[in-house]
Amino acid sequence: MDTIELDRRSFLVTTGAVAGGMALAVSPAGASSDVVAAGPWGPDAAAGNEFSPWIEIAADDTVTIRVPNPESGNGTMTQIAMNVAEELECAWSNIRVVNASVSRDYTENHVYTVASLPFFSGHGTDRLRMARTFQLGASARERLKAAAAARWKVPAAEVTAKDGILSHVSTSRTLRFGEVAGAAAGIKLAAEPSLKSQAEWTLIGKKSPSKLFIPDLTTGKAVYGIDVKLPGMVHAALRQVPVMGGRLKSHKPEVALRMPGVRAVVVIDPANSRKTPLKDETSFGVANTTEVQHGVAVIADHFWQAKMALDALPVEWELGSGTHYRTQDDIYQGMASIRDTGEGKVVLARGDPASAKGKRVVEGEYLTPYADNAVMEPLGGTALVTADSCQMWCATQDSRQAYWVAIDETGLAPEKVTVHNTLVGGNFGRRTQAEDLRMVVAIARQFPGVPVKTIWTREEMFRQGRYRTPISTRFKAVLDDASGLPQAVSGDLCFAGDRPLFQLTQGYGDPPYFNSGAIPNVRLTTTNFPVHVLNGAYRGPCFNSNAFITETFIDECAHAAGIDPVEYRLALLAKWEKPWSDVLRLAASKAGWGQKLPKGEGLGVAITSWPMATIHNFGSVMATVARISISKQGVLAVKRVDIAFDCGKVANADAVRAQIEGGTLFGLNMTLNEEVTILNGAIVEGNYDEYPMLRMGDSLPEIHVHFEALSGHDRFDLMGELPVGPIGPAVGNAIYSAMGKRLRSTPFRKQDLSWT
Repeated sequence: MDTIELDRRSFLVTTGAVAGGMALAVSPAGASSDVVAAGPWGPDAAAGNEFSPWIEIAADDTVTIRVPNPESGNGTMTQIAMNVAEELECAWSNIRVVNASVSRDYTENHVYTVASLPFFSGHGTDRLRMARTFQLGASARERLKAAAAARWKVPAAEVTAKDGILSHVSTSRTLRFGEVAGAAAGIKLAAEPSLKSQAEWTLIGKKSPSKLFIPDLTTGKAVYGIDVKLPGMVHAALRQVPVMGGRLKSHKPEVALRMPGVRAVVVIDPANSRKTPLKDETSFGVANTTEVQHGVAVIADHFWQAKMALDALPVEWELGSGTHYRTQDDIYQGMASIRDTGEGKVVLARGDPASAKGKRVVEGEYLTPYADNAVMEPLGGTALVTADSCQMWCATQDSRQAYWVAIDETGLAPEKVTVHNTLVGGNFGRRTQAEDLRMVVAIARQFPGVPVKTIWTREEMFRQGRYRTPISTRFKAVLDDASGLPQAVSGDLCFAGDRPLFQLTQGYGDPPYFNSGAIPNVRLTTTNFPVHVLNGAYRGPCFNSNAFITETFIDECAHAAGIDPVEYRLALLAKWEKPWSDVLRLAASKAGWGQKLPKGEGLGVAITSWPMATIHNFGSVMATVARISISKQGVLAVKRVDIAFDCGKVANADAVRAQIEGGTLFGLNMTLNEEVTILNGAIVEGNYDEYPMLRMGDSLPEIHVHFEALSGHDRFDLMGELPVGPIGPAVGNAIYSAMGKRLRSTPFRKQDLSWT
């Protein structure tokens, strides 16, 4: 990008000739160029040849880019390929992407993570990631030009590259990339080439190629974790203790062992799982035995045989102290009692809210419940464990986490463990911590020498989730008698659980309302209520709840002051950076804000940002306006949604639109439908028939995404998590506008919306 500075001395160009082609990498200085072939499932599939890590150009012009970040449908691998192709000047039709090897990254001194986030399924437009992948493409291009120049005996400066063709204009000579790739492999540049200016870009921000995996997806060639098939593979069905934290008391394996096809019955005991002390190598630092529940698994020739035998297996559990919670409401009541002690950790303090005086006081208690990630592809994976090796084939959001969990579970040295990534059938945060993959390895190591595929049933997935963190918040505002704006706000928030990693304050402690000085007196606190039910990453962790709570509360303040909700927010944002106000005005304008609507209809608005509002020119901001209708019988219909946003600039407009539309529907479903319930400490819901979700046949809103508020700031920031935040409060605020009923908790399906 125009303003980025890159220390080219930190790069070492390594090359190697491969079957007449070339392979290039950007690596840390001193890194080895040796590669161990990862086998037929891995990224380095040409056994017997050693390749450099990042880019391979074959004699037939195919450009293979090895990407460290898993593909879960969000297009990360495609975006990284776009970055490389922008500088490489290859034909886009010749691009293919494969997963890079996390084990190779470790054994070769981080040859991939030097230019990328660590094997995590994040976005492809991270500033450093873009710069370094641009450099990869530029290096390859210049070597190809040098090889062509040597063949033609002309200066390299006279050679141009475009769409995979090298040209010498004055003599009308051309060569394909593949024709000189082998020769280019032996060329060393005196210095790394400079990058294009953004004005010279022809792909990033100019074109919107479709995701590269789509052709294989539509033809059935795409391989997800559940699709893996290996010679001699057996199957395992898993059942864990129904109440998290409980123990296996007894079981009778002989009953299952008598059934057809059954090979073994194995026990998973967390006390036997941890084999080696993990260093700070996992992305989430949560690869410890507390993530693993007691369980049993049946291994059989076929999955159905394993499942039937598991269903017949007599098992007795010690359920533990979690049975104390008869329902989820017991947990939520406990949260409220802890929240209201006033002893929480202060996360923001300015002035003295207790000293504020005013005639209008706005108070509210808000709650967002447990919700499941509900990913489409079942959890699980395939592992082959021997005395001195472990291979795992899996769909994971974080392959580095999976890699170190496998190392930890087997006790093997890192160089003895290989993780083979597949396509991922949905993440939403569920596949980040890899405790499901620890189970895969824990089962396979008890049946060594044979590939074991473990599949979690849908019931096991729902009842052994790592759920959205429930949040209970009390807000209070004292409004200024003259302006109606808050002169004091106090907030007390309580998280369920005792895992700080998933107790985040985005959307609560960072909104500009509380940080711009517009409200002179602010005090916000947090605390947590320890409970046996485990929480985890859930698309926009905690932000998805905090955005609903904060934007509902601000809307309440606006109505209490008798001020239009858009104008009220603009007044609070007056001292904040301009993109927020621009985004809000655009969304309101496009939605027809202020128009008179029929009885039973309403407009509602919300604005928020991810991942952190308090850092200027960082992250993305989004305003959403929802138009809803409610019948007298209480049937809610979300008719239209208008969305404006600013993420700086857009690299692929179609991909951004898809993320916004998908995230909005995810957040809408979360708000309208989602709640996991508890009975005697155990999760009740076991499948989609018990867990309501938006479906293809439902009447869904028109979603209008507006790009005009983009600031043009030199960043291409996050978009996947952000849309889940503002849609819920926008719909809730629209409901209030339509019928005067304020909804302070989700899911809305449990609310009586009938009116006369």
